Amino acid sequence: MEFYQFTASSLNGKPVKMEDFKNKTVLVVNTASKCGLTPQYEGLESLYQKYKDKNLVILGFPCDQFGGQEPGGSDEIQEFCQINYGVSFPMFEKIEVNGNNAHPIFKYLKKNLGGLFGSRIKWNFTKFLIDASGKPIKRFAPTTKPEDIEKYIEANLSI
Repeated sequence: MEFYQFTASSLNGKPVKMEDFKNKTVLVVNTASKCGLTPQYEGLESLYQKYKDKNLVILGFPCDQFGGQEPGGSDEIQEFCQINYGVSFPMFEKIEVNGNNAHPIFKYLKKNLGGLFGSRIKWNFTKFLIDASGKPIKRFAPTTKPEDIEKYIEANLSI
């Protein structure tokens, strides 16, 4: 299995093939609207604006598995992200990242990039960097700020 074989549903319910992001550096993030780390949306959007023309894409996957911090439906999530943080990068339907019902993308990423204390995702805003060939290359903790990831993104872009 490789990253480009997966599909996920966008917030408006349309299937999106990960192969659409071939030859791009991809940052996959599990997100939540009511989390202490939610202001990271601002930094993620800033990175996206700065590097989207250099083949960076950020993919946001809302998740309600950590303290019920993403209670809304797709419309509420989209409205919250746009109004509060101007999010313009692709956002997907709410998913699970751990357990039997974890989305296949997250099962794949966790298998390929285990965390410090095992592969289980510990909280919202865990980030996975995938290079332009589709290879998962680095995992970042929820508390790692988007600006602290920039050097890794730059190293993988053809700037």
